[in-house]
Amino acid sequence: MERIAVFPGSFDPFTVGHENIVKRGLNLFDHIIIGVGYNSAKHYLFDIEQRRTFIKTLFDGDSRVSVEKFSNLTVDFVKEKKAHAILRGLRTAADFEYERAIAQVNRQMSGVDSVFLLTTPEHTPVNSSIVRDILKHNGDASMFIPEKIYNLILKNNN
Repeated sequence: MERIAVFPGSFDPFTVGHENIVKRGLNLFDHIIIGVGYNSAKHYLFDIEQRRTFIKTLFDGDSRVSVEKFSNLTVDFVKEKKAHAILRGLRTAADFEYERAIAQVNRQMSGVDSVFLLTTPEHTPVNSSIVRDILKHNGDASMFIPEKIYNLILKNNN
């Protein structure tokens, strides 16, 4: 049986920390579906199709990773994809408290467990909100975003 995990998030933008979690997650799972979520209450820098395209380009050629968008509950998306786990990264103790509560509710609703990977020390300070702010103010975010994605962002802004 193929072990499938869903790595859900808004990924606005997808950072080097996200990339690291996916690559390390492939040591635990046969296939990872990166679920690019949409929340109508959020204001995004990149629309959902751009985010999906950026991530798809990054993992192009790796059949163990697929990228799909979703707008329903994460647990419903996970069940729809017949995944066995939800993959999440943890940077801080605050992340743990937030993610623990969600994981417990998700498990109660679906029976699906969440698997947490600790962010590597060099990626701990990297989060999408900070990177998004750097991009909004035309700063150099190249050290926080995978090169393939950063090049696409620069290309789209010119």
